[in-house]
Amino acid sequence: MSRAFRFLITALFIAVIAGCIKNVGAVTKDANLPFPLDLPPGAPMPTIPADDPLTIASVKLGKALFFDPRLSLDRGISCRSCHFPERAFSDTVALSSGVQGRMVARNAPSLANVAYRPLLMRDGGTPTLEQQVLIPLLDTAEMDVTMASLIALLSEDPDYQTQSMKAFGRPIDAFVITRALASYERTLISGSSRFDEFLYQGDSTALDPQEKRGWAIFNSDRGKCTNCHGGFDLSDHSFRNIGTSIDHAADPGRQRITVHPADRGKFAVPTLRNIALTAPYMHDGSMRTLEQVVDHFNSGGLADPNKDPLMTPLHLTAQEKQDVVAFLRSLTDLRPLDRVE
Repeated sequence: MSRAFRFLITALFIAVIAGCIKNVGAVTKDANLPFPLDLPPGAPMPTIPADDPLTIASVKLGKALFFDPRLSLDRGISCRSCHFPERAFSDTVALSSGVQGRMVARNAPSLANVAYRPLLMRDGGTPTLEQQVLIPLLDTAEMDVTMASLIALLSEDPDYQTQSMKAFGRPIDAFVITRALASYERTLISGSSRFDEFLYQGDSTALDPQEKRGWAIFNSDRGKCTNCHGGFDLSDHSFRNIGTSIDHAADPGRQRITVHPADRGKFAVPTLRNIALTAPYMHDGSMRTLEQVVDHFNSGGLADPNKDPLMTPLHLTAQEKQDVVAFLRSLTDLRPLDRVE
C-alpha cells in the first residue's frame, strides 16, 4: 500500500467514523467517570476533543487494545511492539519491523506528550490522534489489518464488547477503536524529571553542577537550542530541515504532505523529554547516541540548500558538549509514563 493510498483510506475511514458520532448512546454520559489525568507541576492541560472525552472506561479499553497483538495481520504485532513503555514508548532500533518482518520507513518516535502535538507523524500528516492510530493499523508494512476484519475479530471477545458498551454505549467498531486508543495515548504525559523539579518546583539541588552548565548552554543565545526546543514539551512543534541528509529522494519529509519545495527534508521537531531513553535518533534512526546528536548540531549539519537558517556551527568545546549531554540526561521521567491501572 503506497503512502498516498494509505492516507486516502485513512481519510475515508475518518469521514465514516465522524458520521457515527451522533449515534453514541446516552449511556456514555452516565456509565463513565472522568479519567483523573495526573498532570505534573508546570504541565498544561491538553486539549480533549468533545467527541472523545477522557474517561476511565475509554482509557482502560484503549490500553487493552494498545497491548493486544491481535490487532495485526499475523496476530503477533501490537502497538507496544514498536513503542516500549520502558523506552518512553519509543523503539530500540533505527527502523521497526512490522508483520512478517516487513521494515517500516521511519524511526518510531516516543509517544510521550503526543496529547500536546497539533500535528502527528514525523511529517505532520495527521491532525488528530484519532486519525493517527489508523495509520499503523492499516499500513501494510506495520500491522496490515482491515478495519472490517479487526472489528469482526474483536466483536467475538465478550470482554471487549462489555468494555466498549461501558465506554461508548455501543458495540466495538471503528469509532470505538480509534477513540479508545487515542484516549490512552493522551494519558502518557511526561514532565516528572529532575529538570522539572529544578525548573518548576524550585529545587536548586535537583541538577548537579555539570547539568546546570549544560542547561545554561542549552538556554543561551550561543546554544540556540530553545529556539526549537522550548516550552513545557521542549519542542515548538514545528518542522525543520536540520541538515542530516542532502538527498531526500527516498523521504522528502514534510514536502510529502504540503508538496511545497520549501518543506523538502523538514521533519517534526521532537520533544526532548526522556531523550536518553529514545535512541536511536532522527527520523531515520541514523544517530545512535546523544553524543552524535550534539556533535551534529555543533557542526551546523550538512550543506543542504534547504537547511534551516538556525543550523550554524556552535563552536562548543569538548567539555561544553559533555555538559549539554549531561543536561539532556536529566530530562528522564522519574515515574512511569503509563499510570493507567
